[in-house]
Amino acid sequence: MMRKKKLACLIAAAAAWSCISVAAATPCADLATLDLPDTTITVAAIAPSGSTPVPAQAFDGMSGPLAQSICRVAGVIKPTPVSNIQFEVWMPVSGWNGKFNGVGGAGLSGFIAYGDMQKALARNYATASTDAGHEAFLLDGSWMQGHPELVKDFAIRAHHVTAVAAKAIVKRYYGEPARHAYFTGCSNGGEEGLSEAQRFPQDYDGIVAGAPANYPTHMWPGEVYPAWLAQANPQGMISKLALIQSAAIAACDKLDGLEDGLIDDPRKCHFDPAAIQCSGADGPNCLTKDEVDWTRKIHAGLHNPGTGKSFWPGYEQGSELGWDGHIVQTIDPPLAYFRYLIYGDANWNFPSFDFNSETDFAVILAADKTYAPVLDAINPDISGFRARRGKLILYHGWADQNIGPRNTVSYYESVVNSVRNARHHRDAEDAIEETKSFARLFMAPGMQHCGGGYGPNTFDALGALEKWVESGKAPDQIVASHANSSGTVDRTRPLCPYPQKAVYRGHGSIDDAANFACGAGTDVDERDE
Repeated sequence: MMRKKKLACLIAAAAAWSCISVAAATPCADLATLDLPDTTITVAAIAPSGSTPVPAQAFDGMSGPLAQSICRVAGVIKPTPVSNIQFEVWMPVSGWNGKFNGVGGAGLSGFIAYGDMQKALARNYATASTDAGHEAFLLDGSWMQGHPELVKDFAIRAHHVTAVAAKAIVKRYYGEPARHAYFTGCSNGGEEGLSEAQRFPQDYDGIVAGAPANYPTHMWPGEVYPAWLAQANPQGMISKLALIQSAAIAACDKLDGLEDGLIDDPRKCHFDPAAIQCSGADGPNCLTKDEVDWTRKIHAGLHNPGTGKSFWPGYEQGSELGWDGHIVQTIDPPLAYFRYLIYGDANWNFPSFDFNSETDFAVILAADKTYAPVLDAINPDISGFRARRGKLILYHGWADQNIGPRNTVSYYESVVNSVRNARHHRDAEDAIEETKSFARLFMAPGMQHCGGGYGPNTFDALGALEKWVESGKAPDQIVASHANSSGTVDRTRPLCPYPQKAVYRGHGSIDDAANFACGAGTDVDERDE
């Protein structure tokens, strides 16, 4: 009977790529003895529907009990004597879609992303996650000090060895390999996806990398910079953020020809906060001279004081309401970089630093040279990933309050330039079109970090990736939706492959994606660098 079921499964797979495995080839408990490189299996057991097999986590715990029975495998991988990369693999006991979804982390990791694994299970994927080699709350970076191998596990190795181990476990459990392997992640998870594409192109057939934190040696200093600017009166500045955002949107909303409460492309917005500067005494509806100065500089981003060149892009007009976490800098990933990798001093804080000093900034530049090869994932040459027909979807919200969205635009443009240089394209448009055959970027007006915000911010990037990889249907648009406070969808809008943008057809509701088409955009950065 088992052979007949497997034969039927293979026929279905060949006909429509819709095979559903009906029985395990290896009992779940027997996976405890699976021999994998540098790996010890610590748990291999069925977790029944309705159970909660893991403790709730401080950051990304399960949203509720399991909706289906799974084979749960947990283990630890030790590629070096000091490594301790914990991982879990969850596999549907029935209804498997024949595919694997590795999910990324956030912040500085330190946890298993159970919530994202649940989302993958809801689509009938086998799925896996890793703590990236350390157990710590996602904002705690103390583990980095004096542990270069743990830093390398976090930035490079953990997701690769987890992908290798997880796919082997899936193959043994079901008796056949996953037909397709996908990685999905945002923020640090986006960086992990880009690291996989650049360093280990064989791991995944398709990758979704949202708001990628792929340039931390520049990003972390750039995230400390706003707090350093506003340290004289951070709470006063925070109290004005809604005022600044409203004024910026009012000034730039109509630049795309629509009055829809969105800044379609903030690079075209030339809002000057001096327009709302107090004419007399300070008050809640105007900015002081210092607040005007701070706002301008936060929009402009961090520049190298020696060369004047941009070091990290600023936060965009229209993103101001979310700046409070950086105006009062208590978020450890950026501070941890200074405390535990640059200075080796857990008590270091930004008031002791001068971002305008060439001498102080030289410390940042030296750290960049030291840590960039490990921490950064900015290599534009992903030809290895492309050669195996891999597909990459990047996305970023223009109102991101954590990671400057122009970083992702710059990375995508570097990929286009890499293609242009490799193929000797004389025409930039030809290079863009060729790049779109394997990598596409979608910018979301009004969306904050990895979601949320006042623009359409909910969309199915994985679904678009599946169609691209499995059916060859490239995503010419991805429809995003926005919901009001009661959860009712009040707007849909297409997200378009960069540099295209959503263009109103001239009739029908501006809240309906059907009344927009993706049209010509521009990749010209109009902000003074």
